[in-house]
Amino acid sequence: MKLRVLNSNSKGNCYILQNENEALVIECGVKFSEVKKALDFNVSKVVAALVSHEHGDHAKYVNDALNSGIEVYTSPGTISKLKLKSNKLPVAMQSKKIVQLGNFKVMAFDVKHDCAEPYGFLIDHPDTGIILFATDTYYLPYKFDNLSHILLECNYSMDILNANYNEGKVHKKVRDRVIESHMNVDTCCDTLRANNLTDVRNIILLHLSDSNSNEKLFMKQVKQATGKRVFVASRGFEIELNKNLF
Repeated sequence: MKLRVLNSNSKGNCYILQNENEALVIECGVKFSEVKKALDFNVSKVVAALVSHEHGDHAKYVNDALNSGIEVYTSPGTISKLKLKSNKLPVAMQSKKIVQLGNFKVMAFDVKHDCAEPYGFLIDHPDTGIILFATDTYYLPYKFDNLSHILLECNYSMDILNANYNEGKVHKKVRDRVIESHMNVDTCCDTLRANNLTDVRNIILLHLSDSNSNEKLFMKQVKQATGKRVFVASRGFEIELNKNLF
């Protein structure tokens, strides 16, 4: 199973998990023409699209996905906030309830962000094992077992954010909003250490801030905290997410 990152920042977010037979889209925050291209224009293989919350960098192109015949799954709160124009409506997921989407089993869980009803997702597939996906959350209140891969937000460094604020590059309102809605690198490390990482093959850092992060430093810090392979979800990044190491 290959993971392809179409984008992972405040300008747009979209990730595709796919093998030869099926695909799962996570987030609808990039132009749907890019999604179709990444799928080699085989939209029919998409079993569903998951949307974590209503903000435009994650949900702007939901209507395009719906109009293309893709079932979009998200929270009831998110549905209530989306600007829906399609005749087809998203499917409301209930937190901690498993849904079967092709060979993917997906369980949503609540996260901490400044929106209606944000979700993270546990995604289980025979090819990959269990994948943890959580972005746009300043804290993750749950612990998970038997994870194979982790996709987790690592948005900013408190030191870099404060330095930018002190130099007048970031307004106080923006600084406070970042702290209250996104995960910093120290919290990311604490979150990872709190979970059982025994079977984890890869950790992929999501949604790094353009101005308040340091990619190389974050990768080094998370690797030191976990002892695992660490990557950053930059635009165009691809990786095989297999259940077994070899």
